[in-house]
Amino acid sequence: MALLSVLTPVLAVVLCMIIGFMFVKSRQTETSSQGKTKGCSKVGFKPWVDEDLQDETEITAREEEDGEWAGSTEGEDVAHVPYSLPRYPEDKMLQRAQEFYTLMNQRRSVRFISPEPVPREVIDNVIRTAGTAPSGAHTEPWTFVVVSDPETKHQVRLIVEEEEEINYRQRMGDKWVHDLAKLRTNWIKEYLDEAPYLVLIFKQTYGILPNGKKNTHYYNEISVSISCGILLAALQNVGLVTVTTTPLNCGPQLRLLLKRPTNEKLLMLLPVGYPASGATVPDLKRKPLDDIMVHM
Repeated sequence: MALLSVLTPVLAVVLCMIIGFMFVKSRQTETSSQGKTKGCSKVGFKPWVDEDLQDETEITAREEEDGEWAGSTEGEDVAHVPYSLPRYPEDKMLQRAQEFYTLMNQRRSVRFISPEPVPREVIDNVIRTAGTAPSGAHTEPWTFVVVSDPETKHQVRLIVEEEEEINYRQRMGDKWVHDLAKLRTNWIKEYLDEAPYLVLIFKQTYGILPNGKKNTHYYNEISVSISCGILLAALQNVGLVTVTTTPLNCGPQLRLLLKRPTNEKLLMLLPVGYPASGATVPDLKRKPLDDIMVHM
């Protein structure tokens, strides 16, 4: 009994230390798990999220410390010049608005594309038009890679189809695959070989100045997305078709294939050409104006 009375305080101290260690360890594990979830580093957390697309437009503390980022351009003045547009009579404005809507309402996602050649100058002007999009602080964070070489197009197709099969079978989930079934889409992408051009749009997560320093690209994903919308309108204007594709988790492989730098992330892939003879599209209807506009 005397021995037990002596050991009891010691055992109590040891027990408290064990409990305290277990509590601290559990808190560390929980914090680590939350950090991983916040960064979406686990594919299983949101399997439909492309890990290569992270719209981090703010400079982190670590990046600020490495001394590679360009300083602020505050104080540098940009010259301003007079600006004006033709002012149309109201009836002419209405006519132009209706004609443009009619043109754009004919735009469809077309998966049957003719291999018939398209003049390169047309594609050049379409890309120039996309480059007129607004961007955060006028950083113009886009790169349009135009591929016409048959072998390179085929390599793109192999990469995309390999990943897309995994997407359909594993990443996307039953509901997404079911929703796409009515549109008759799958991981087979013949148009990547058949279209005369593939346009791969990369967002530049940051710029690289001539002195090697990094330049912040604000709202880079939003800016590039706007330019993609203008690109679609420009294609429709010249009578070409495309289908907007965002091949999940293909970005790193395609970036290496096309020899693009690591600051560029693939945002969209567009096969471009004339519609193939006998091409079909799903018989879809668009929402009426009252369903998409709120007038206050």
